Amino acid sequence: MMRRNISISNFHIVLITQTGVIYYFMETFSKNKVYVTRKIPEPGPSILKKYFQININPEPDILDRDTLLENVKNVDALICMLGDKVDSNVMDAAGPNLKIISCYSVGYDHVDIYEATKRKIIVTNTPNVLANTTADLTFSLILSAARNIVNADRHVRIGNWESGWSPDLFLGYDVNGSTLGIIGLGEIGTLVAKRARGFDMQVIYYSKTRKRQMESELDITFVPLEELLRRSDFVSIHVSLNKDSFHMIDESKIKLMKKTAFIINTSRGQVVNEQHLINALRNKLIAGVGLDVYENEPISKSNPLTQFAQTVLLPHIGSATFKTRSKMAEVAANNIVNFFNGRGIVHKIN
Repeated sequence: MMRRNISISNFHIVLITQTGVIYYFMETFSKNKVYVTRKIPEPGPSILKKYFQININPEPDILDRDTLLENVKNVDALICMLGDKVDSNVMDAAGPNLKIISCYSVGYDHVDIYEATKRKIIVTNTPNVLANTTADLTFSLILSAARNIVNADRHVRIGNWESGWSPDLFLGYDVNGSTLGIIGLGEIGTLVAKRARGFDMQVIYYSKTRKRQMESELDITFVPLEELLRRSDFVSIHVSLNKDSFHMIDESKIKLMKKTAFIINTSRGQVVNEQHLINALRNKLIAGVGLDVYENEPISKSNPLTQFAQTVLLPHIGSATFKTRSKMAEVAANNIVNFFNGRGIVHKIN
């Protein structure tokens, strides 16, 4: 015996047989419109095209405000990037159809969560995807800053290496056996701590929530923030941006550090007071920095940070591997698909 039940409004077909019930979903929500603020890698676009009417900005650069406001009109879903300020004005421009904002990122400080929640708009992100990749980059910054890798590379490329091996050429600092202070022991901070074990580093950490199980598993020690800054040879920052972390590292905190210490930041630029950091480098209060994030991005070539020899500066590439960025696109797209069809994982923030 077989009965067919076709439900167009719910977008599924039900087939009932003698052995049970099997659901065959018609994977289509073609009436829903999705706007993607910048080009994202596959399989993201293909997933979205299968189900929705989509409009993707083909350019890699941040949209100007007017274009963003124009392009979100009447959309049902939005995929946005870290550089897109998604506030009440954007939500107003989108109109009442907007049901979900999918962040192509783990961080979501660029979205007004309060405003979205008030309007019953779901906000999602891409967790559990980029942590290992960002932890790798963090350690790359530690090694590059400590061992003068960037300056030495430039020295060779511009033809200044004329005297061969020299006892005092590009002297740096040992990573092996040094003390690593981790601020924020979330997923990325934990993975950085795991990598530090391979370098026989002593790892201390500060976090709003003490992680006693991790202390035992990784042989790491919880300390107050001020003690961490005093003891560390490398201070690696892994906190989200909020009112408590804004300018967490300022002049008073930097002055606690060793003059031979380095600040490594792959979290959010506004966690560090950039002007205070510049003053510290100018006055040689610390040995150097490795940065992937800044208070204002992109930074200007006239920014004093670009003038110091003791800085390693990257253009916000913490998650920039082919595999990770593709996985982020897949998760961001599926957050929207799963939201509209009512099944599967939706990584909700609010």
